[in-house]
Amino acid sequence: MIDVKALLETIKAAPYEEIVVAAPHTGTVTFAGIEPGVHVTGITGAFDEKPGTLLAKLTRENNDKPLFANAKGVIGVVHKELEGRFVEAGTPLAVIRHYLTKDEVIANILQKVLYLFCAPERAKYYFIPSIDKKVKASGPRSVTVKPGLELFIVSRMKREKPLLYEGPEGIIYAVYFQHDQNVDQGAPLVGVCPADQTDLIQDVVNRVRTDWEEKE
Repeated sequence: MIDVKALLETIKAAPYEEIVVAAPHTGTVTFAGIEPGVHVTGITGAFDEKPGTLLAKLTRENNDKPLFANAKGVIGVVHKELEGRFVEAGTPLAVIRHYLTKDEVIANILQKVLYLFCAPERAKYYFIPSIDKKVKASGPRSVTVKPGLELFIVSRMKREKPLLYEGPEGIIYAVYFQHDQNVDQGAPLVGVCPADQTDLIQDVVNRVRTDWEEKE
């Protein structure tokens, strides 16, 4: 059994993740005046149409390719020694310290404490009709799952087949897939927890929602 409250305290001690910004392709690096401590923004806009802060550009075959921040945060490291040098794809250029939002903290906790039942292949997934009806009427936590339960319909290349649940008995606490959207192989479909743990997990989730301070 995972100590959910201890996990939250661990996250509070380091309330961020460090995102390594790497060269997406080969090219000569020119940094855009970024320094450690500078605040940057990620993609914004209703349709993600606004790019983040310009971090650098890679020049390849006389073409400049901009490299933008993909997350909001503070620059922690800039590899200035690479200025003007030709780099290979995957070369680390900078590090963004991204401070976690409430939703990210909750997602982080849930992915560690829940049993994640994952997609066995890339396809579209649907609850079987009886489960879907129950989820829509009373929410996913009204559904108890056991090993061997027929839980999903897998739709791929115009063919459908059932998918049985394999994992510990419990209730569906979180749903990660969306109807009519492909789910990648290995991506979580649902998160399951023992019935006697739901109140504890919900207590921690509620505490995050009320007490977590998001940094600008």
